[in-house]
Amino acid sequence: MHISNYRRKCEAVFLFLLLFLIFCILRLLYIQIFRSNYLAEIANKQHNLFAELEPFRGIIYDINFKPQTLNLPADSLYASPNMMTEKDKEAAIFQLSGILNFSKDYLRGRLYRKKSFIWLARKITPEQAQAIKKLKIKSLGFLRESKRSYPNTYLASQIIGFAGIDNRGLEGIELYLDRYLMGEPGWGIFLRDARQKRLDIYQKMVLPKDGMDVVLTIDQVVQYIAERELDKAYKTHNAKGASIIVMDPHTGRILALANRPTYNLNEYSNVSKDQTRNRAICDLFEPGSVFKIVTASAALEEKRITEEDKIFCENGSYRVANHTLHDHTSHGWLTFREVIEQSSNIGTTKIAQMLGPEIVYKYVRLFGFGSKLGIDLQGEISGMIKEPRFWSKTSIGAVPIGQEVGVTTLQLASALSVIANGGQLMKPYIIEEIRDKQGRVIKRTSPTLIRKVISLDTAARISKMLTGVVEEGTGRMAQIPGLTSAGKTGTAQKLDANGAYSHDKFVASFIGFAPVEDPVVTIVVSLDEPHPYYFGGVVAAPVFRNVAADVVRYLKTKQSLDTQMNSLSHQ
Repeated sequence: MHISNYRRKCEAVFLFLLLFLIFCILRLLYIQIFRSNYLAEIANKQHNLFAELEPFRGIIYDINFKPQTLNLPADSLYASPNMMTEKDKEAAIFQLSGILNFSKDYLRGRLYRKKSFIWLARKITPEQAQAIKKLKIKSLGFLRESKRSYPNTYLASQIIGFAGIDNRGLEGIELYLDRYLMGEPGWGIFLRDARQKRLDIYQKMVLPKDGMDVVLTIDQVVQYIAERELDKAYKTHNAKGASIIVMDPHTGRILALANRPTYNLNEYSNVSKDQTRNRAICDLFEPGSVFKIVTASAALEEKRITEEDKIFCENGSYRVANHTLHDHTSHGWLTFREVIEQSSNIGTTKIAQMLGPEIVYKYVRLFGFGSKLGIDLQGEISGMIKEPRFWSKTSIGAVPIGQEVGVTTLQLASALSVIANGGQLMKPYIIEEIRDKQGRVIKRTSPTLIRKVISLDTAARISKMLTGVVEEGTGRMAQIPGLTSAGKTGTAQKLDANGAYSHDKFVASFIGFAPVEDPVVTIVVSLDEPHPYYFGGVVAAPVFRNVAADVVRYLKTKQSLDTQMNSLSHQ
């Protein structure tokens, strides 16, 4: 009886084990056949992590290949929420909030997402990264990225612009040429161990393609000189704003362009639109007397007058329709040359009346006013000039002296370059070339002639008259010791809210080139609402003088050194 019971017990155990074994085999077959893909996917998520590989953004250089931007290495913090327990998440939220200066609600919203990969903080400081690494929080990791940096901080800020946290351009050249600079991202799937620690082993990888480099026409030294002198005048004369352009009159290359107010490119998060705005190409203003170069050029080109012909300037008061025109100083008889030198509104208006509205308008447009010049920057405006059919009876006394017309600093620089280079309107440009990482030129900008405006003879005669402005006229403060220069002063009243001309708000300007016999640079300076002094000859002319003196000396020294180096290389 005892043996029989024992046998039955053994058979029962054997049967149970057999059935359990059959169940396990069936379960394994089910998992292998029907659940294998699902479980393999879970395993991949646990041990494989997909990450986008960021390309290095292209570098922006000046004309001498001095870098204006840099890419610095920076750690970015990520998390794998799906691999974290609620306790892990709460601990991470508590510890990270103080280090990253993030709110706990923000971190909680990130870590409680059902994701295998999320960014917690991009491009953090080395100190923050080191502090987080010491915490050894589970399922947190770092990826090395690049952070855009600007070594010259304020220099050429409105030209260069800046890129955001994702290395996409947001302002200036960074935005305008973003498609060239940003490159193409790659991707990689890297392995993790059982503790979710990242291993430097990639299962699959597509390398990123780095962005192309951009070479500007800007010369860093010339830019520094221009900004230094503009900043002095902006602060000394309590101006609301200011702009300067230094241009090669023969090619249209922009050697320097600056505005005030400005901002630090490395601290762009809280800057205002007033600081980022490129005033030199997008701000409209009435030019005042600097615009008289157009009327003077038209009179000589049309052969209506010569430099020594005399004009009666009505002793400082002249009625045009229902408006009385005044000169800042009363004059009787002046030669045409003296009209320009002394900046007589009445003399210039009488010359314009001889020409007529149609001819005046024709030359205004020929000099490039009223249309975009096509510079390779965003934000350029066309300015404003009415067609003669819309002129009032007083317009013939306003337009020729720079009223009832809106211009930009860039347009003035290009117009004066017509005089400096012998009569040609050149297209201004600021991008010299775009290169790939192997140094191959992908795109190059060449000097482009827009049109012939005046003859070589007319340009030479106007140049001589503008030399007289500096030597004998209103621009004496633009005189440069040991260097000849030509230019024109401008002091323009601004419009009040009621549409009338203001008696205490002015735009002071000076346009000039040097040296006269072989112009190297055209320089335009404008200051918005300077006070208490507001005359262009007092406020803007000294800026021209200081910039021209240093820049011409620098460019000639540079040219001499380049010639010597070329000579040595051929020996």
